[in-house]
Amino acid sequence: MTQLAGVEALIALDPVFAQLAVGAGHNLWGLKHLTAREKAFVCLTADLCHPHLGQPLAMHVQMALSNGVDPESVRELYRHLAPYVGYPIVVTAFQRLGELGFPPAHDDKPVEPVPPAGPLARAVRVLEDLDPGLSTFIEDQLAQRWARPHLSVRERALACLVVDVFYQTLGPSLRLHADLARSAGVTDETLRDLLRGVAEFGMARVWAAARALLRPAEEPPVS
Repeated sequence: MTQLAGVEALIALDPVFAQLAVGAGHNLWGLKHLTAREKAFVCLTADLCHPHLGQPLAMHVQMALSNGVDPESVRELYRHLAPYVGYPIVVTAFQRLGELGFPPAHDDKPVEPVPPAGPLARAVRVLEDLDPGLSTFIEDQLAQRWARPHLSVRERALACLVVDVFYQTLGPSLRLHADLARSAGVTDETLRDLLRGVAEFGMARVWAAARALLRPAEEPPVS
């Protein structure tokens, strides 16, 4: 589905809502500190979190392809996010890709785990003190995805931050992914743009995430 077709469909539903929705959509694409790929990944990640696996997913997949995102990168985004949003919803997302006539996977090589390092390794050590079995599972999941091709660490971290916003995991998970993003060159301006871009999918969630991520350390939280 093209963007124009999506607008026409919205107008058919409700013309005033269509104006509001189109205006909100322009917000994301006007941001300066996210690449076109990253903006597409924001929408595709949002689909998995709501989940929007009907018409919005079809529109966002087409939008991603039209902005230069190759099909294998879309697949890799889904692979990466599986343990964060849940494997069952990603199964359904892949089924939707098949229904949309999406190209088959080119990467069929065995997964070669890479032991977590840096912030990921520190997170695993913290988890060991809570529950060794859980730590082992999470370490295995991290080792299987963060060093894979098709997506950069920056792109993976930003997508995980989108999940944190949707799921309101605003403690250690949010801080871990923000640290990973910053280690990959993400600036505070990029993080602010990311939150602004996600705002069209839920202002209240983004408000809470902004306070957790951007609030100065000396400012007390709202009680």
